[in-house]
Amino acid sequence: MTMDALFGTTVTLLGKSLDLRARNQSLISANLANVETPGYKPTSLSFEDGLKEAMESGNRGTPVHTEPGFIPLHGEATRLESVSGEVVEDKTASMGLDGNGVELDAQMSKLAENQIMYNADVQLLNKKFEWLKLAIKGGN
Repeated sequence: MTMDALFGTTVTLLGKSLDLRARNQSLISANLANVETPGYKPTSLSFEDGLKEAMESGNRGTPVHTEPGFIPLHGEATRLESVSGEVVEDKTASMGLDGNGVELDAQMSKLAENQIMYNADVQLLNKKFEWLKLAIKGGN
């Protein structure tokens, strides 16, 4: 039985979002750690469009495959679960004299935004499980 069958797409989406936001947090932290490293170019994880596309496609439960004649196996990743994001280099950062592109204020802002979104995902997931718990108890 898949997570979608048991809990619905919301839990899968929020879980995937949490995983990707944690990866993004690591990249932003690495940028901050390298604020004084000559030639360092900041990166971040781009995944929001991938999640949106996976949710909008009518094939959320369809296994992802690329080979003709592919026979899907039980437990094959769905489109939503296969979103992994893309590490992108920040092209908008202005390079310092040493070639470092990390702007401390911009990275701190990205860090705070990512943390706020992570916390929002956690709260939504908690609320979803509270509703499931209430349903299991019969509304009492």
